Amino acid sequence: MTRTLASRLRPTIRVRLTLLYGGLFFAAGVVLLAVTYALVAQDPQGQSISIQGSAPQGLQSQTVLGAPGGTANSHGAPEPGPDQVTNTVKNYRQTMLNSLLTRGGIALGLVGAVTVGLGWLMADRALRPVHQVTETARRVAQGHNLNERIGYDGPGDDVKELADSFDTMLARLERAFDGQRRFVANASHELRTPLAINRTLVDVAVRRPDATDDVRRLGESLLVVNGRHERLIDGLLTLAGSENAITDRTPVDLADVAEHVLDQAEAAQRQLIVHRSLDPAPTRGDPVLLERLVQNLVENAVRHNTPDSGEIWLTTGHRQDRVELQVANTGPVVPPYDVETIFEPFRRLHSQRVNSERGSGLGLSIVRAIATAHGGTVHAEPRNGGGLTIVVRMPDTGHVRGDGIYM
Repeated sequence: MTRTLASRLRPTIRVRLTLLYGGLFFAAGVVLLAVTYALVAQDPQGQSISIQGSAPQGLQSQTVLGAPGGTANSHGAPEPGPDQVTNTVKNYRQTMLNSLLTRGGIALGLVGAVTVGLGWLMADRALRPVHQVTETARRVAQGHNLNERIGYDGPGDDVKELADSFDTMLARLERAFDGQRRFVANASHELRTPLAINRTLVDVAVRRPDATDDVRRLGESLLVVNGRHERLIDGLLTLAGSENAITDRTPVDLADVAEHVLDQAEAAQRQLIVHRSLDPAPTRGDPVLLERLVQNLVENAVRHNTPDSGEIWLTTGHRQDRVELQVANTGPVVPPYDVETIFEPFRRLHSQRVNSERGSGLGLSIVRAIATAHGGTVHAEPRNGGGLTIVVRMPDTGHVRGDGIYM
């Protein structure tokens, strides 16, 4: 808490650069003013005012007839004595030094204020390449598009080295993610064919007239296992595809998608009570993937519900500058520290493994991947009394920029 507060109160790099520029100028100005004061204050040999001559013009009026050492000229006018001239010159010099300090300090303050303003502008100009790097990183994070590069073409300084290093990192990440997605897609496609052949062979064997009861029971068990494997492969394909950036976006209302999914859900078969509050929630994206997102959330709420008298709440609407889809359900108590694990592939609460009754273990992982690809977020929290509340927030249609990046 203390570290967070201290990091918030810490000035930004632009403020620190401005203070550095202004501090250096003030330091140089103070040194220059001090040197000037010292040079004016000293009395170099041969540069002093002769005490035998007249006092500087305008100082004679400060002398008084009859003062110590004073005399009168042939016209009877008073002439200052040596001591009188020396004191007057000293006073005049001190007055000039005080004026130098006062006016020099005021000038230094005014010019320093202007320098701070110019330093603020120059710091912004110096940090402009860094802002370009930051903006590119933000677009990559929000748009999930690793194809973008900074392409900084400035001089070969530290900023260019940073930009080039960032571009190199993006290139390596792009190759790594593309390789992973290609491997998952190719492996899933290769596994689909033998599973389809197995399902056909087992189905034919079960339907034979001379098949015994043991063969039919074994065939039905094999079909269940085969179906689970097909769902798993289908989930892997969807997960691999949903992690790509969504380039073709069409208007989609999450309320319409949720209503369509609820009408086709298996909640009625489980005798669950469904509460709907579907306000308009327009966004833009891939309709097929968004339907899969809602379907996975509803199926997860149905599967992990209480056996009898379970309930599901599905809500859509606006929240600030986002559209929101919220799915809540009754069910077993979920520890708060275990919530985040349900979004990891093949991970379950309480160390449960994948089985045929609980799905493929990829449902919520696909939900998060689809939401991230659309510039959205997914958050889950335990409900009081058991169950989960999962909230998906997506950009609404009024907050999309011309380059397709949501704000």
